[in-house]
Amino acid sequence: MVDERGPRVVRALYNAWLRYPRLSMAVRGGIAAGLAWLVGIYVPHPLGDFPYYAPLGAVIATTSTVVRSVQDSVRVTVAVLLGAGIARLADWLLPVGPVSIALVVAVALLCSSWRLFREMGSWVATSALFVLILGNADALSFVGSFAGLVAIGALVGIGVNFALPPLQLTPAENALDGLSTLLAREADDLADALEETGEIPAEDWESRRAALQPVLERTRESVRHSREAARVNPRVRRYRRWTRGQDARARELETVAASIDVVVTLLVDTGEPVRLPDGLRDPLAGSLRSLSAVLHADAWGADRDELVDSLQGQVREFRSRLLELDTPPGEGLVAGSVAVALRRASDAFTRVRPDDADEEVVQGDPQ
Repeated sequence: MVDERGPRVVRALYNAWLRYPRLSMAVRGGIAAGLAWLVGIYVPHPLGDFPYYAPLGAVIATTSTVVRSVQDSVRVTVAVLLGAGIARLADWLLPVGPVSIALVVAVALLCSSWRLFREMGSWVATSALFVLILGNADALSFVGSFAGLVAIGALVGIGVNFALPPLQLTPAENALDGLSTLLAREADDLADALEETGEIPAEDWESRRAALQPVLERTRESVRHSREAARVNPRVRRYRRWTRGQDARARELETVAASIDVVVTLLVDTGEPVRLPDGLRDPLAGSLRSLSAVLHADAWGADRDELVDSLQGQVREFRSRLLELDTPPGEGLVAGSVAVALRRASDAFTRVRPDDADEEVVQGDPQ
């Protein structure tokens, strides 16, 4: 009898690797730090006197994508050299003490805000303090070793990233799922209000908008990061449909978010509450329910095409009722604009989205 425990363990470990990107980042960082330490030990004097600085550069390079690891490594090397230069200048003008430390930190923090450094700006102040406080005995040797070993460690980290490149699809997928769930909840709540009272309460929708904006921003950033991780990454060929599918889904959700915002603006943000005719409330609520079902389709594994067809049918029903009813001009204008917004939302789902069902890995995402 074949022992299946081994394959099951391997499969479980692989699924954990796919599902938790932080795990792969930790593994890459640990490997890079250990290799950088070994390299630091064997480099010639004076660099080899401070091998513990090499892992710093390795960690910086392995906590981002392949492209960004190169950019961040350059930025941190420049930041380290600038901080060292500030410290040496201050040491030449003043003895080490509270005044010189305060001056060095102030100047370094000003320089760290330069757009050139981005997230690596804090290294200007870190380097300046290291060099000012620890590098007095042999200033030039320390500066060269510190900057050189950080750069060497960063090169090791870049090499590890090229060998085990991150793809960062899971964070983007999770962000898209979260945004989709939030928009579906908003559509359901709008439908509930229409079915129960016929009016949309204005009190809580401003806070809902405020809560939606950070979710939108996080989703956009996650998708941008995923797209960046796909550059210069040989693994992306296996998951090209997945990456393209995420781009398409992000566009869908952006359109739906804008459409729901239009509906809320029309029904809630007017000077007086808008109460649609009875003949329009039910088809509008049905359209919103169908929109929610489409938004849930990815998470539920439902037949998305059928749900999109149902949504389009509900939107057509709402527009047909609108044309049949003799509504007052104000309400008719609002209802017509709502119909246009719903049509935009339903049309967003009719664009072809690459299907990742045929990908080699479908249970999780290769980080």
